[in-house]
Parts: sequence; structure tokens; C-alpha cells
Amino acid sequence: MNLKTSELDPTTALQRTVVPAGDWWMAEIRRGQHLRIVDVEGNEAADTLFYSLSDPRHEHYSAVDTTTRQGNVYLTTGTQLYSNQGQVMLTITADTCGRHDTLGGACSAEANQMRYALEKKPMHSCRDNFLHAIQESGYGLTKRDVPSNINFFMNVPLTGEGGLSFQDGISGPGKYVEMRAEMDVIALISNCPQLNNPCSGFNPTPLEMIIWD
Repeated sequence: MNLKTSELDPTTALQRTVVPAGDWWMAEIRRGQHLRIVDVEGNEAADTLFYSLSDPRHEHYSAVDTTTRQGNVYLTTGTQLYSNQGQVMLTITADTCGRHDTLGGACSAEANQMRYALEKKPMHSCRDNFLHAIQESGYGLTKRDVPSNINFFMNVPLTGEGGLSFQDGISGPGKYVEMRAEMDVIALISNCPQLNNPCSGFNPTPLEMIIWD
């Protein structure tokens, strides 16, 4: 873990938005701007995608490039978030949680059915949020443009056998992760509606998005 607080003051922010439990948020973040994601009540998961604003159909966040180049499967202060074109999209500049997942992926109707029970398939999911967002966005994105995502605040430790284990979160009320955009990006965040595993404490709660120039 690499904990670091930020010197940025929310009262001077360009934009502050509370994202209700289970909802999604999409915004353009310009190069040099800072984005802070706040876990308002604690133990929430922010499933996150980034796209290049100049070419969103062909350049997006890459979990493979990010983990390979950093030699670390967890994200925290100092982590550079890479695109599938090998470019740095954002740098994490502050983190009061300490560790974030980029391997567990987003919950989906299919995953709910497979992991939990047949009757769970109709339940709302992060993939549903991503698909609704890109359909309404006007960027020309389709379901083919939904890659593997980051799960900020989500605790998915690796097992000794190399598998993944979904555990209670290590975040808490008011903890946050903050990043600086190194290129113009589109941020897409699903405030995870998952009720079947501990990623949202079985009780999804709000997130806050704060942007500074």
C-alpha cells in the first residue's frame, strides 16, 4: 500500500457530483485536470473505464498494459494507468484506501447467474450500466468497446493458486483515490449495484466525483 493524502481542496473544485447507489457517471477529463473518486459511506466499488477522447473507439484503458508495465496487479499512489496503445492515460496522485483491483472485472447478468443462482440473472449489474452509458454518450461506442475495467476500492486478493478471491473491502467512509489526466480522456464509472458479494458490502452506497482544473 502507498497511502497519500491530497492537497486539493474540494471547495475549489470545478465540478462535484454525487452518484447514487447503482447509477453511472460519464465525463470528459482534460489533460492536467484531477479527478477524485470518493467512497462516501465506505465499502463501495467504483467500476471504472477510461477512453481516449480523441479516439475512443480505438484507445482505452488496458488492464494488461497497466499491470505488466508496473509489475503489480494492484493500483495505488504512483500507478500509471496505460492504454491499449501503450500511452499513459492517467497517474494516481493520491490514495487514502491503499489498494485497488484491476483483475476482477465487472459484474454482469451472466456472471450473476453463473456465480450465484439462476434467478440472479435479471439483477442490475455494472455491465448494464456501461452499456446504457455508451448508448447515450454520443461517442459512437458499442458493446464491443467495453474492455476490462478498474475496480476502485474493491478488494480482490490473489490466492496462492493464482485465482481471485472477492473479500470485504478495505476502504472506509470518505476514503478516496485521486488521479491526474495525462491526456484528454472520457471517464465512465459504474457505482456498483452488486448485492451478492462483499464488494459493495451487500448494500450499495453513493460515490462522489470531484474534478479540479
